Amino acid sequence: MTARIDARFAALKAENRPALVTFVMAGDPDMETALEIMTALPAAGADLIELGMPFSDPMADGPAIQKAGLRALHAGQTLAKTLNTVRRFREGDQATPVILMGYFNPIYVYGVDVFLQAAKAAGVDGLIVVDLPPEMDDELCLPALASDIAFVRLATPTTDDRRLPAVLKNTSGFVYYVSITGITGSAAPDAGKVEAAVGRIKRHTDLPVCVGFGVRSPEQARAIGSGADGVVVGSALVNAIAETLDAEGRAGPATVGAVTGLVEALAAGVRAARLAEA
Repeated sequence: MTARIDARFAALKAENRPALVTFVMAGDPDMETALEIMTALPAAGADLIELGMPFSDPMADGPAIQKAGLRALHAGQTLAKTLNTVRRFREGDQATPVILMGYFNPIYVYGVDVFLQAAKAAGVDGLIVVDLPPEMDDELCLPALASDIAFVRLATPTTDDRRLPAVLKNTSGFVYYVSITGITGSAAPDAGKVEAAVGRIKRHTDLPVCVGFGVRSPEQARAIGSGADGVVVGSALVNAIAETLDAEGRAGPATVGAVTGLVEALAAGVRAARLAEA
């Protein structure tokens, strides 16, 4: 499955442009609408998709993504249904990499070996599990790699050069650089500092480096994309969903279009990031 991620970044490198990585929560606001949104993302300009696994105690997520997870859980979303969402997505798209993002508890309860087997069968390419440090690689990271599922690690502004080799040791697919300290969606990143941080990480690894947390606009996507291999947008997309829901939290006729419209604008920003260099 890592081949799909590698192929996508190789193609983007040939185009001399960064990736647009879009995050949406599985089952938000309901399973069918979430699948419709996910299915529409590649045509709107998403190069990779991060699909959130709803969890009741998302410690690293800001209010927008927390609410999205709660909406999904209230609508009956489970980890099994999330895997089924990927399976149904793959019926029409065999090219776009899909990375599941979330926390270890639901996977542990599901059973690591059973989960990895089901994830691979569904068409999952990678995992981002934010509460498993390198010291716990035996729990999920190494079994995932043995199953040919990438394990994407987070690096942050506080990950210094002494810590970085441990973080990168078993990382595959790409490195996710968290551009700010704090929770998702809490502040805007500084493009200059991000570019310097990406350069430092690249001195330690040949993997692509994608930058997330705080990117909301096409202008920010362009600025961050000029110094990174990918730009990750999540909270802004989740907010776009939330703003279209009715008083009972149900999707409306504008829900899917609100997300795809924003993705199209962000994709234009990302694609403009390297024009000056061409």
